[in-house]
Amino acid sequence: MKLFIIIFLLSGLSSIFPQSVNMSKDQEICTGKFSFAVAESLKYKPVNEVIVAIGKSFIGVDYVAHTLEAEGDERLIINLTGLDCTTFIENALVFARCIKSGHTSFEDYQKELTKVRYRGGVINKYPSRLHYFSDWIYDNTVKGIVKDITKDIGGKPCPNKAGFMTKNRDKYAQISRNDEFHNEVKKIEDSINARPFYYIPKSEVKDFENKISNGCLIAITSSLQGLDIAHVGIAVKMEDGRIHFLHASTVGSKVQITEQPLADYLLKKKGQTGILVIQPLEP
Repeated sequence: MKLFIIIFLLSGLSSIFPQSVNMSKDQEICTGKFSFAVAESLKYKPVNEVIVAIGKSFIGVDYVAHTLEAEGDERLIINLTGLDCTTFIENALVFARCIKSGHTSFEDYQKELTKVRYRGGVINKYPSRLHYFSDWIYDNTVKGIVKDITKDIGGKPCPNKAGFMTKNRDKYAQISRNDEFHNEVKKIEDSINARPFYYIPKSEVKDFENKISNGCLIAITSSLQGLDIAHVGIAVKMEDGRIHFLHASTVGSKVQITEQPLADYLLKKKGQTGILVIQPLEP
């Protein structure tokens, strides 16, 4: 009887999330994060602080690139054993929102991840995923999940424009052989480029540090033509009183916190021009 109930429940989840993958190890990790939240009373802390706590709980997890690029129809891909920079902050944000709202089942987690990752919170083929991070910020601002405060704290207009995906079509399997997807992504790029886009140049980040809160999401702008954002992570205030950078890093290939403050870290990074500061909103 118990076996029948388990099979029934799993099949029920599959019907609700037919595009989801990875229901075993990831479900175990998900349960562990929610148990950690109960033990640390995270539900009663500000969402920024919850994001930092969950982000730190991922320290040491392997960096794995391109985890969302898969063959076949677009589907919700869950991989909590290997994270790239975007899936790392997505998961820190999603877990924090689930914890704060008291919705802490694996099903709740999947719903929230879908809401954050996809345009309008709906999976509708490859172009519906928020591929450009500036588009991710815009869509999640519309959904009331985050707020881009870069302009408010003194950011300047950013000169770079989106266009990397369609100009490098051969690098993206889903649009390299699908004209419909390619054309849809081009329309998305045009929409992104019609929006104002502000950043804090990296030479000025230290001057703005006191306006960056612990747990803000940090998007690092790129000098590469057509690429809006090069890297993302979480602002963490350390014992030295400075803002450091919690991220899934290719250096050491793990989730880690920079030894140097964010401002100093950026000055040594060629191709990274500045930052956007994104405030997570309470669910």
